[in-house]
Amino acid sequence: MGRRWRDGPGTLWVVGARSAPVRLEIAASYRARTRGLLGRDGIDGALLLTPASGVHTIRMGFPIDVAYLDRRLRVLAVRTMPPGRLGLPRPRSRHVLEAAAGALAGWGVRPGVVLEISADGP
Repeated sequence: MGRRWRDGPGTLWVVGARSAPVRLEIAASYRARTRGLLGRDGIDGALLLTPASGVHTIRMGFPIDVAYLDRRLRVLAVRTMPPGRLGLPRPRSRHVLEAAAGALAGWGVRPGVVLEISADGP
């Protein structure tokens, strides 16, 4: 049931939430996943790393929210990571969603929630 995405723009929806669609950047290639948010001052929207089971914030200049997703895009865990941290890989995690610290809660992203992702842009 695995879905494969390509690098590029997309849209994120939180199933059952009243929040607006969120602008999404998809990082599916090894190069895009490795770069992630490094070298940026912030993020407008969210970044999906796929496939991925863990992340780090080493050499990052700002804190981020991280949501670990299973194959069906169900949120397994959410945490805020300050710069300079190494997150442990999460069992069953197949994708990782990153956003500015505090953004995920504002969108209604929490454990158990299901996300929908479109790779065709907003």
